[in-house]
Amino acid sequence: MKKSLLLFILSAGIVFSSCQNEKVSNNDYKDASLTIEERVEALLPKLSLEEKVAQMRIFHANIGVEADANGSLKLSEKVIEKLKLGIAGIKNPGEHMDPVSAAKFNNGLQKHIIENNRWGIPALFVTESYNGVDAAGSTRFGRPLTSAASFNPELVNRIWDVVGNEARLRGMHMCHSPEADLVRDPRFGRMSEAFGEDTYLTTQMVVNAIKGVQGNYEGLGKGTHIGAVAKHFAGYGQVLGGSNFAAIEISPRTLIDEIYPPFEAAVKEAKTLGIMASHGDINGIASHGNPELLTGVLRDQWGFEGYVVSDSNDIARLFYFMNVAESPEDAAQMGLEAGIDIDLYAEDSYAYLPEMVKKNPEVEKLIDRSVRRVLRTKFILGLFDNPYINIEDVKKGVRANSSLELAKESDLESIILLKNDNKTLPIDKNKTIKIALLGPLVTENTQTMFESVAGEQVKFVAEKGFHLTDEKGGAPKLLERDENAISKMVNMAKKSDVSILFLGGDEFTSKEAFFTSALGDRATIEPVGAQDELIEKIKALGKPVIVVLKHRRTLAINTISDKADAILDTWDLSEFGDESTAKIIFGEVSPSGKLPVTVPRSIGQMPFHYSMKEINYKKGYLFLEDGPLYPFGYGLSYSNFEYSDIKISNSEMTSGSEIEVSVTIKNTGKVKAKEVVQMYIKDVKGSVTRPDKELKGFEKIELNPGESKTVSFKITPDMLKFTGLKMEKVLEPGDYTVMIGTSSTDYKQTSFQLKK
Repeated sequence: MKKSLLLFILSAGIVFSSCQNEKVSNNDYKDASLTIEERVEALLPKLSLEEKVAQMRIFHANIGVEADANGSLKLSEKVIEKLKLGIAGIKNPGEHMDPVSAAKFNNGLQKHIIENNRWGIPALFVTESYNGVDAAGSTRFGRPLTSAASFNPELVNRIWDVVGNEARLRGMHMCHSPEADLVRDPRFGRMSEAFGEDTYLTTQMVVNAIKGVQGNYEGLGKGTHIGAVAKHFAGYGQVLGGSNFAAIEISPRTLIDEIYPPFEAAVKEAKTLGIMASHGDINGIASHGNPELLTGVLRDQWGFEGYVVSDSNDIARLFYFMNVAESPEDAAQMGLEAGIDIDLYAEDSYAYLPEMVKKNPEVEKLIDRSVRRVLRTKFILGLFDNPYINIEDVKKGVRANSSLELAKESDLESIILLKNDNKTLPIDKNKTIKIALLGPLVTENTQTMFESVAGEQVKFVAEKGFHLTDEKGGAPKLLERDENAISKMVNMAKKSDVSILFLGGDEFTSKEAFFTSALGDRATIEPVGAQDELIEKIKALGKPVIVVLKHRRTLAINTISDKADAILDTWDLSEFGDESTAKIIFGEVSPSGKLPVTVPRSIGQMPFHYSMKEINYKKGYLFLEDGPLYPFGYGLSYSNFEYSDIKISNSEMTSGSEIEVSVTIKNTGKVKAKEVVQMYIKDVKGSVTRPDKELKGFEKIELNPGESKTVSFKITPDMLKFTGLKMEKVLEPGDYTVMIGTSSTDYKQTSFQLKK
């Protein structure tokens, strides 16, 4: 027995030694002439079980990936031990470094990873993008909801092309963005991460964002762009009460017809490399343990071939938070069977997989399925053949002048003119005038940026006055009313000809509510603090009051809307936001943004989006004016646009035909301006209750004074399909109304009939 045992140990040692040398002798997976599938299948069998599981885990760089005083790589013992087996990826390495330093650092980190796992498997370095690359020294663009206000998908594509390129240049490979979910509840602190309330608008923006960040897919293998991870699948923005981590109740019909399409387009049209699952549940089924969602819909129906990553620690939370798993191991099994390929951050879920395989060898088949998807992604990105960044490229490519100009262009197309009584705007900068820049959203650069635009005739004074909160990161608290600050601003307004008030909210009044004690959602949506009081007192002076509204969630701005002479809704612009706002105020450019969300009068109206069912509009509320404060798609201009001659190519349509509808738009004003022409369709009678109207097309055009243009839209059968009585997509014969206009409530209309 002892001799046999010794022989076994010796033979095992020989096998282990042989495995160590396979890195040198069996490099067929490194043959770039093979297909990606062939390379994956050549590499996968070589991996030990522990090495496979390592390819299913991502950890955050904050556990011990840092630079020493000289900028060189410094790893904790914990990280060194992890990397011996390889790793799927690391989140945010070098995020606080300038781009060149980050590229050097990430080259060093990747080199360590490749040289210290048996098969030289590179890691994915992962970032996010809300205002451009979420890392120091990158071009700072407006947030997604801001750019959605541009109604310009091509512009969004160019923005995300820069994001993808700047991220790759600092050594990143994947991006946990964009947000493909709809946001319809302004209580939700993460509202500005998405593209708005509408399915069609969100779909167009998401497709263009993904194509941009991935370099139209071609940029992945060339090493110029990164892969997208569309999130959060699905319905994450529909949490009850707008409260992060709350339950999600969506009717199956709404899920299919309204929530799914942006994700489906992300997969089929944009070829997103990744999908992130939602924190929440869908009608009681936790998304991270939902095989019907993550495999049945995503893969079997839509043909998704990329990887699915968990949201932070969410597989383990199936056990200790969602309470749908009996144990941590059960949670890991549920996530694996559902189709989660990568476990983000956790040490208490997929870390258990090697032990689970010992008890149930069949589990390894599911592990192999996931590892194939991860390895495939790394081959698509070209990391086995070209894992490092050329530092000279970084110096030329990050924050290029063209990127900075693009940030300004995006601002100018995204700013929305909500109100302009008595043509308060634009202000003539050739007249001698004194302007007070006042309010809690004034920044240290606001006056300088306004001065750079206005020139010498216009004089400015600026005063922030007060902060909205104590600006504590976790759970900020509102500050007490500051009488001295208010009085100081009122006195400055008295001595000025015009006051521009910077009001709304900031990154502390609307943010992600993390799992711990951090808060970011709100129960009310009025502007916080003494902002309403401030505008009332300054308006009482009898001088023009302009409001620049900065915010990351929709606000019920009833007082502001009533008192202000003009309102510019800027959401959250780029690093040049105040400069761009000044250009609009002084008339260098006419505003052309449109609301990507409905602005309610009160939180009590929620849910409240333009495409609700027609029956939702039957009754209003006691003591509240009916309708929204501002409707979806709304936005004024310094010019005027006349819509006329709406025409339809045929009053009848069949399931095998298309029709065309057109309208003529004329610029009847005195300045060159852009207009967003919007097409909505209403199904007059349906077998199930139908939306009041749905956006089905839009086009942004530019017209000189007196110029006219005819804009045409195709209406296809696919536009008219919906989920019918039997929960199957149907195309129902009947009457349809077509509306083309400047917003969801201001349009010309015609009709057609769909025949059998």
